Amino acid sequence: MSGSALPSGFLSKALQRIKPSPTIAVSQKARDLVAAGRDVIGLGAGEPDFPTPENIKKAAYKAIERNETRYTAVEGIPELRKAIADKFRRENGLDYKPSQTLVAPGGKAIIFNAFVATLNPGDEVIIPSPYWVSYPDIVQLCGATPVIVPGLEANGFRITAEQLAKAITPKTKWVMLNAPSNPTGAAYSAAHLKALATVLLDHPHVWVLTDDMYEHILYDNFKFATIAQVEPKLYPRTLTMNGCSKAYSMTGWRIGYCAAPEPLIKAMAAIQSQSTTMAASVSQWAAVEALNGPQDFIPQRAADFQRRRDLVVSMLNQAKGLKCPTPEGAFYVYPSCAGAIGKVAPSGRTIDNDETFAAELLEAEGVAVVHGAAFGSSPYFRVSYAASDEVLEKACERIQRFCANLR
Repeated sequence: MSGSALPSGFLSKALQRIKPSPTIAVSQKARDLVAAGRDVIGLGAGEPDFPTPENIKKAAYKAIERNETRYTAVEGIPELRKAIADKFRRENGLDYKPSQTLVAPGGKAIIFNAFVATLNPGDEVIIPSPYWVSYPDIVQLCGATPVIVPGLEANGFRITAEQLAKAITPKTKWVMLNAPSNPTGAAYSAAHLKALATVLLDHPHVWVLTDDMYEHILYDNFKFATIAQVEPKLYPRTLTMNGCSKAYSMTGWRIGYCAAPEPLIKAMAAIQSQSTTMAASVSQWAAVEALNGPQDFIPQRAADFQRRRDLVVSMLNQAKGLKCPTPEGAFYVYPSCAGAIGKVAPSGRTIDNDETFAAELLEAEGVAVVHGAAFGSSPYFRVSYAASDEVLEKACERIQRFCANLR
């Protein structure tokens, strides 16, 4: 019976509004092909290839030895909530009390908790594109409507104040901001954020959720800013989100955190209490060390990512039909494959969109990337350069060869 179909109407209508994560699907397909004996280079994963620093791992070992393995408070252990408040004050100039913070099993859970706690059918959430694949789906899961505002390549994949003003309606409840961005690596300067904030000040019913997960992965002396820091008047209606996954190479530890007005934090905690309950206890103790411990390795890792960025941008711009902008941060590039559309792949299949491009690249050369339509913007594709220089060079050579063989 395990392979039989489910009864008609058994699955929820909410499930019909979402789709599985394309980035996870690409990474899994690459793993499956490797398991089947194919020589595949996976550039679809959104995680650093560096190991979790030793001091953070040791903090986890010590927590286990102290038997810190039981349920914690839903909102997080007091030590971590204080460390989060200290981090926001120290690095972002934002004054939050520990009671204004929340720990969750990953940044995605923060967004989920916030939207489930606040969205109703008919509400709208403004999401700049290209966007992280999960933003619109979480909105739709709540029965609300994602309003996509295109961040054009000509504007550095950033939305403008004029675009934001036109997108806001009486139904708008949230604006999502993510910078440095997944998938483009685009970052917003303080001046860019100030322009957006000026618009938002005219619309007091609109809240801001700012996803700052890639805060510490910036290049060319670009200075990070977050919107409640740039415009303090927005502080009472901003949820500032971050996490340990990217800066501290802790993707599998599942620690996201945020700060916001206390009533919102309590509402999000109520949702979490009926879903995941809490983040893993041992991971929380590791995160205390991550935020309070030495930070000197972060600039060095950012420098390594910048070297890889420069390598990948240079090699992809040498590929026939590709155009690769230089991102300000994160560890992705988002090249255009417009020059390949309409051409014929070695398999004989015509490349009619970026999804076909990515599928044929994987088939012909064994390089896994994520097509741009998954991020709401075509014809592009995302390459993660969280891999060694040697692997990246080999992958880019394969992409160059694939493009050269299109006819």
